[in-house]
Amino acid sequence: MSDVRVQRESAVEYFKGLVDEALAHQRIAAHELTSFYVVQLLAGFLQRPARETDEPLAVQLARALASGGVQQRTSLKQIGDGSLFVCGFFSDSFRRKLVDVDYYVSIGGVAYGMLSRRETDALSPVFAELAENFVGFVDVLSEVSERSSCSSNTDLLRLHERWLKTGSARSGRLLVERGIVPNMSLRDTKIQ
Repeated sequence: MSDVRVQRESAVEYFKGLVDEALAHQRIAAHELTSFYVVQLLAGFLQRPARETDEPLAVQLARALASGGVQQRTSLKQIGDGSLFVCGFFSDSFRRKLVDVDYYVSIGGVAYGMLSRRETDALSPVFAELAENFVGFVDVLSEVSERSSCSSNTDLLRLHERWLKTGSARSGRLLVERGIVPNMSLRDTKIQ
């Protein structure tokens, strides 16, 4: 027992290491401020209570867009951040639900895109980068989730479904690593 070492680091330090590794592994050249934002987002979710609402995400987005000023910015940020976090950490939880990960990807990307249009906002470039590469940042959070043992992606069928819905390069690589070659022609085919 005397050989056991306990490493003491803050949540920000812990997530910074994981995010930096995941960004490198995913080959995403994120701006430093965007990387910092993602780290802060993860650390913040440890401290903030879960916001439960039965209101559909699209309704929340419509309400946010109809509001103005600080309320609009706050609501859009909550929608974008929440969508990114849920897609990255809990995408497997969408199984057998009315909406799937692609719905959250779409809504989160729109929310960040709207936030990026405010030229006076210092975080506008961050939101633009998150909107433009939402799926890439979902992949980063998925890798962080796996490395921090917060979720498991052992279900190959679900991984394939995620790849079909989002086109995630990371999901495609994971499929190849597990011996499944993703077929690009299937992404355009919808099974009714």
